[in-house]
Amino acid sequence: SKCDFMFSVYILYSAMLDRFYIGQTSNVDERIARHNRDGNKFTSKGQPWFLVYSEKFPTKELAIQRERQIKNWKSKKMILQLINKAR
Repeated sequence: SKCDFMFSVYILYSAMLDRFYIGQTSNVDERIARHNRDGNKFTSKGQPWFLVYSEKFPTKELAIQRERQIKNWKSKKMILQLINKAR
């Protein structure tokens, strides 16, 4: 198969807001471009956004589960630990 892992959970960082944005998508590059081009109310304020972490999953369901898990931490410290572990 061309790719077993079609979905990604990603974390973007905005230096302007000093905030992280967590999302999931099937195309990380396109998603980041959209956040930096249009953005919603929140992401347009924080441009430019930089990809600091991503994790791949074979199904959208698993990616959504992981996205929720990370969002539910509500902890910048835990997100930083996750990012630093991946480096």
